[in-house]
Amino acid sequence: MTPEELNGAALAYLGDAVLEIMVRQKVLESGYTNAGKLNEFARLFVTAKAQSEAVDKIIDLLDEEELSFFKRGKNAKVNRPKSATAAEYAKATGLEALFAYLYMKEKKDRLDQLFLAAYKERFEEIFK
Repeated sequence: MTPEELNGAALAYLGDAVLEIMVRQKVLESGYTNAGKLNEFARLFVTAKAQSEAVDKIIDLLDEEELSFFKRGKNAKVNRPKSATAAEYAKATGLEALFAYLYMKEKKDRLDQLFLAAYKERFEEIFK
């Protein structure tokens, strides 16, 4: 299976897990070991609002193919939670689809680069 064969919602499904693992790994690097505290910190990165803000930091860094997969996720028909606006949720879904694409294509360096560009300021702010 390739990312080209998947619709935006399916890509976002996988990308959600990819992003969750990346966030959890980075949060663990902060030095905290209390599971409750770790989950509290992780939630600051994986909400639709936080993901939407992350997109704003990387959207201009995307090449044509990456932008195509972002848009595939952004335009997916998904049920939005009440905790996010439609625009926030669409951008978050796009980010997840993009991360799934990069993961499936084994573009780990690019995935790491975009993850850090998207969340560097937030990590620095939280883990001063």
